[in-house]
Amino acid sequence: MEQQAKAPPDLRHVVNFLRSSKSGMKVRVGVLNGKRIDYFKGKSAVKALLSPAYGKLKNVPSVATEADANSVLLSLLPFAFFLRVERGAPSSSSASSPKMLSITPMQAFQPTDYFAWFYEGSQWTTYVGGVAMVAIMLAGVMFPLWPPIMRLGVWYISIGVLGLVGLFLAVAVIRLIFYIITIIVASPGIWIFPKLFADVGFVESFIPLWEWDLPKKKGKKKRVEKEKGKGKAAAEGAYIEEVADSGSSRPSSRTARVEDVAEEDS
Repeated sequence: MEQQAKAPPDLRHVVNFLRSSKSGMKVRVGVLNGKRIDYFKGKSAVKALLSPAYGKLKNVPSVATEADANSVLLSLLPFAFFLRVERGAPSSSSASSPKMLSITPMQAFQPTDYFAWFYEGSQWTTYVGGVAMVAIMLAGVMFPLWPPIMRLGVWYISIGVLGLVGLFLAVAVIRLIFYIITIIVASPGIWIFPKLFADVGFVESFIPLWEWDLPKKKGKKKRVEKEKGKGKAAAEGAYIEEVADSGSSRPSSRTARVEDVAEEDS
């Protein structure tokens, strides 16, 4: 994007930090215009800028308080590294599927809002991955020329991978059988590894160990439309931009909306 290319070096360093694993930000996956995209909550970015890892960086804006973090993140909005979005219903019937996202006309930064990434970060990992892919393909083609001990090692590794896949399938069958039994003897039933098939990391798939099959509570959303809230955001230097809708560039007089988020999404 042209806007991203205009970003000062210090702000670009901030974005690269937030997009890296060093920031420790909790990144979710949503669906925007039919494509999967990463998004995060504002307070997660604020927490990352207040972390010791950010304090060790050089050539970045100084952040000592939460207000400083909000100010830095606010200054990133005009460069469209990320944009404020609203979450909708899940993209499919499964409750664990990615949620639908839509870009909001009013662009402002608040820790309670959600923001979608439009920046992939440093591309060196892509280049390294491309080189590694070519090397793997060449190694596969030249497999008959490998020393016997290397071919034997590959065979053991393949057997180990197949064993892990078989173990995963066995766990899936056991948890289903156990759930059916507990429905009868201990209603409403117990799931072993309830997040086994959820869209989470490998380690998180096995946490918690078990869970009652209780219906999930829907987060209550409230809209707060107060002119004094908008005036406060303007006084703090909030960046608000009207995004064109259907070719119209006339600004809207709507006030910013603040949504209460369910406890499980905090």
